[in-house]
Order: sequence, then structure tokens, then C-alpha cells
Amino acid sequence: MPRNLDLTSLRSFVAVADSGGVTKAAGYLHLTQSAVSMQLKRLEESLDVQLLDRANRSVTPTAEGEQLLSYARRMLALNDEIYTRLTAQDYEGEITLGVPHDIIYPYIPPILRSFAADFPRVQVKLVSAPTKSLLEMFGRGECDAIVTTEETPGPGGEILVELPLVWVGALGGSAWKNAPLPVAFCKNCIFRSEVLRRLDEADCDWQMVVDSDLDNAVEAVVSADLAVHAAITGIYPRDTGPVPHDGSLPDPGKTSIALYIQPSEEPVITALRDMIRNAYRSQWQHSEPVPLRA
Repeated sequence: MPRNLDLTSLRSFVAVADSGGVTKAAGYLHLTQSAVSMQLKRLEESLDVQLLDRANRSVTPTAEGEQLLSYARRMLALNDEIYTRLTAQDYEGEITLGVPHDIIYPYIPPILRSFAADFPRVQVKLVSAPTKSLLEMFGRGECDAIVTTEETPGPGGEILVELPLVWVGALGGSAWKNAPLPVAFCKNCIFRSEVLRRLDEADCDWQMVVDSDLDNAVEAVVSADLAVHAAITGIYPRDTGPVPHDGSLPDPGKTSIALYIQPSEEPVITALRDMIRNAYRSQWQHSEPVPLRA
């Protein structure tokens, strides 16, 4: 006799695997920790395999869990698509989504396509601006949702993934060897003050070689081998990449990709939130370095 997997338990399993713990997953799912733990236990018992390695501080999938994770994501995505298509009303209106330019690709275009397919009469207005500007706009209610890059998100910010920063320079370039170190950051860069602080603490002399509000100016200077820049690992301006400094430069730190959503019970907002969560949490783990578009 065929046996059926419980989608609720699968959703809890995916949430725990993505967040690295039952506590965070319970918060995302709006369930108690005991409820999530019970669902995981039932799922493991039904399959007669151990799905999660609980030996370390961060819970990680076992080999069997990794295999199930791939199936679970597809099953939940199909379930959510069916539910949305068959139950959603014909919503109309406009949603404003803000995203810094360096984390738009490759995830925002598929999100916009999926959202347009599910809610064809809702227009998404995409705003690309530095994190500082997006947070101000969100605070004024000018954006329904924003994705940010911050070391520590503020109140209401939900961490989607944490990623290290790396020093980036022109491919085959030598600017990183110069003293003082030529650096390039736009005035609104959220990483700027922390990275410069780390350089100062390491007694690394530096010189700012660009003065601009635009990221394009920074990218041009770095790709011309006139300066280096700190960027999110895996996402580099065209014709640039990590510099092979072998520890001669200080660790530039890390950043969090965070999501802010205005309080709302509207299914369109909930659907957009879930699409963003799934894209940044699941796909970033398997992504290759992404050059920024010219």
C-alpha cells in the first residue's frame, strides 16, 4: 500500500535545514519548538532514517537528509503553486520591492517571473538602491519589502543567509600589493565603515581612490586595477575576482542578507516573502560566482 509523506513535516524539515536550528525554524513557521521537533521525529520514524545531525551547535542534514531536502523543496514548491493557483483571488495593485544592485542577480529575475505568473494583475515595482537608502524608504512605508546586506539586521530584519566578504581586485591585477592600499567604496556602501575600521586595526595604511555615490564608479576603478574593494563572496564586478593576498590583508568581515516585510496578512505579500526566502536560502548554497552585469 502506498504511503504518503506529511507536507507539514517536510516544511518543518526544510526550515530547520535552511536555518540551522529548531529555534529559528519555529520562529519562521510560527510554531512552538516542541511542535517542530515532534514533526521532525515523526518524519524520521516514517522513513526509518536519521535526517538531521544534531551533534553540533548548528543542526545539519545527514546524507539521507540532503537527499530528501532536494525532493522536499520540489514537493513544497509544487504544493504551494497548486494552492496559490486554485485559491488565490484576482489581486490587483502594486508592490514595491527594494534590493541592492549587487544581490539582484541571479535570484530576483526568477522571483519576479514566478510572482507575475501567480499574480498577473499585481505589478512589482523594483527599486535598486544602497541598503541605507532602502532602510530609510522602508521606514517611511515606501517599500512593501526590501532585501538588504547588513552585518547585523535591525528590528524586523530576518536573516536569510550569512556570507563572508572578500577582497576583490582586477583579474591578474596588482593593486592589492600597493602601499598605502588603494581602496574604493561608494559613500553609501554598507560595508565601508566596518572594512575601513578593520584596516585601521590591522595597521594597514589605506587610501580612498574614488569619491562617488555610485557603485558603477567603484566597479570601474577596481576593474582597471586602480584599487581593491570588499564584496560578498561569489558576487564580483565584471573582470574582477578575489585577490590572492594570502593573509597580507585583514579579514574584511561578513554580511547578512536580510529580508524586511511590512506587516500584512495579504496573500500576495506572503507569497512574495516565501519566494524571496526560498531563492536566497536554498539557491545561494549551490551558486557559482556571479559577475555583476555591466
